[in-house]
Formats: sequence, C-alpha cells, structure tokens
Amino acid sequence: MQCLFCKVDNDKVVNSRTSVDGLSIKRRRECLGCGRRYTTYERIEENPLRVVKKDGSREAFDRRKILNGFMKACEKRPVSTDTLENIVNEIERDIYNKFDREVSSNFIGSLVMQKLRVLDMVAYVRFASVYREFKDISEFIDELKPLMSGAKDNKKKKKDEGGSPCNVSV
Repeated sequence: MQCLFCKVDNDKVVNSRTSVDGLSIKRRRECLGCGRRYTTYERIEENPLRVVKKDGSREAFDRRKILNGFMKACEKRPVSTDTLENIVNEIERDIYNKFDREVSSNFIGSLVMQKLRVLDMVAYVRFASVYREFKDISEFIDELKPLMSGAKDNKKKKKDEGGSPCNVSV
C-alpha cells in the first residue's frame, strides 16, 4: 500500500480488525519510510449481476422490480405479501445459481410467468398481457385458450369425482 504522506510503497500492518458492520476489515498501517500511520479498509469486491433488456441495454439486477411486478399482477387477488416475497426469493436464488454476470430479462420474465401460472391464473393473465405486449385481442385470446381448456378439464374432473366444480371445499 502506498503511503498517503510520502508515497513510499513499503508499510506494515500494525492492527487489523473487522469493521462494525462486518462488511470490511479496518487495517492500521505504519509507513516504513516516514513512520506515519494511516488507516485502510479492505472490502469484498462485488461484481453485481446485470440484466440484459430486450433493447440490448443493461442495468443492475433489482429484486424489487420483480416484487413490484408480482404485486401489480396480484393486486386485489387473494395472495399474501409473504407468499410473493417467498416466490421472489426463489426466483432470485435461481438466477444467482445459474448466472454469474448477466441474465436476460426474457429469462426473468419466463420465471415470473411460470410462478404466476401456478399461483393465480388472473394474475398470470394480467402479467402476460403486459409482458408479452399483446398487439390485439386475438393474441390475448390465443394466450387464454390453453388456460380455459385446462380450467374446463379441472371442472369436469371435479364433477366426475362428485366434488364441486369450484375450488372451494366446504
């Protein structure tokens, strides 16, 4: 480490301890050239994950954006904030396990779509309408057809089993 005062690159560490926040190491150094002391801080070098957007631009990964997307899609739906937090944690963990430096926004969007499809169909359709940027009603209907056929199959299955066609059990 170069001395702040005489610019000699020769010192010794006199004292070393972890900072109060635990995120850095505080080192007290003594210059062997001029004998003066100074303090340095050693921190972990972070290499933040970047998101590659559809237009090719890049920005820092922000889990709050995912949570906000879930909250908008699930607005006025019977889904708790804790459930949304847990899903966002799963998505974030999955992203950090698979990617080191960059992840595409398409990958993140597809993960969100998968989770919403299982969580709440109305929220899924809300999110899909914005995420997939439907140009007209026919594209929207094409997205709904597989969902509607799956819902009909579930109702028929419940009816055949003697249960109620709705999801509420008494």
